[in-house]
Amino acid sequence: MTVVLRPAAESDPARVGVLHQCSRVAAYSGFLPLDVLESRGAEFFSEWWTERWRWERDTHRLTVAEEDGELAGFTYIGPSETPDAAELYAIHVDPARTGTGIGRALMVQALADLPAIGGSRAVLWVLTENHTARAFYENGGWKPDGETRTEPINDLPASQLRYTHPL
Repeated sequence: MTVVLRPAAESDPARVGVLHQCSRVAAYSGFLPLDVLESRGAEFFSEWWTERWRWERDTHRLTVAEEDGELAGFTYIGPSETPDAAELYAIHVDPARTGTGIGRALMVQALADLPAIGGSRAVLWVLTENHTARAFYENGGWKPDGETRTEPINDLPASQLRYTHPL
């Protein structure tokens, strides 16, 4: 099987939305209520990503991973509100492909692309209770910097921790 990483094409944001919703349910259902996670379905996320990409395509980069022609994962990077930083906003992998190295390849590519956005470091926010993702990022050289925030996941407040990586 061959995995190809490439910049998003015009038709990709809708597919990214479907994968994003599926990935969120799989990754967060151990610590967030399933009914909350499923309250916004794949159609909602497809429309959301299509609209977001329409407005941010000039300042952000959406990279997709395809395995044998099927969408396997994606990353989304862009400018950050954190001073002197670029941000990894999202990295998601098809739950059936978790642990295959696709996420690692996407992270390596994002870290290579982030310096072009600007800043001396990269930042990302991860749900505090998502210990699997936190271990993934820490294995990739990211470190928590102690900053926290609370942001909604489908209207449910969720605690997040900021991670940083030098560029």
